[in-house]
Amino acid sequence: MDVRGQAAIVTGGAAGIGRAIAQALAEAGAEVVVADVDDDAGPRTAEEVGGRFVYADALADDDLRVLIGGVPELAILVNNAGGAPEPYYPEAPLEHWSRTLDLNLRSAMVATQLALDAMTGGGAIVNVSSIAGYGLSPHDAPEYAVAKAGLVRLAGALSNHPGVRVSCICPDWVDTPAVRRSLAAMTEEERAEVPELVGADEIAGLVLDLICDDNSAGRVVVRPAGGSAFAIEP
Repeated sequence: MDVRGQAAIVTGGAAGIGRAIAQALAEAGAEVVVADVDDDAGPRTAEEVGGRFVYADALADDDLRVLIGGVPELAILVNNAGGAPEPYYPEAPLEHWSRTLDLNLRSAMVATQLALDAMTGGGAIVNVSSIAGYGLSPHDAPEYAVAKAGLVRLAGALSNHPGVRVSCICPDWVDTPAVRRSLAAMTEEERAEVPELVGADEIAGLVLDLICDDNSAGRVVVRPAGGSAFAIEP
């Protein structure tokens, strides 16, 4: 796919990985919509990348309908919105950890479903998962890991969808303002256990590669800390 002139949406696009993806798409010539609940940083990011901002809560189905329905000839969707606030499952109340599942998995599935219907001329969807969703190792936030694992499986499950390519990326810890704030709150011993951070620009570049590659349907790209990115094909 040549992204020049193509309409693109990045959810959670105001900061961090989402901002880097929006920037990469804009620099490649796409017409970028930055979707976020941060109506402070969101408009700034949109202005900086030469796109436009749309307030959209990924947890609100109606917001997603308005967002996707308001972008004519949508060709690119990056489902990046996510997160996992403490406390974590199984200590967390049901309502709390269920919200994490909704934010990281259900919202991406809803947006993907809407985009599949909207992309009548074809397109590409990339879901931003996490290294937490890849493999079988323990994780402090099981609900987050399970939701991100669902995005990995979704890519393969939709790999034969006609016209629209759905793929997925699983980064390790990424160097973003939110991660740096988390590191600052840790003890020295906890920080010593954190792997080398991956650059947000690198993740954005890998996402752009998935969007541009017409053979990326169902592909899952994993970027582990201290190593090189590798792809899993359906």
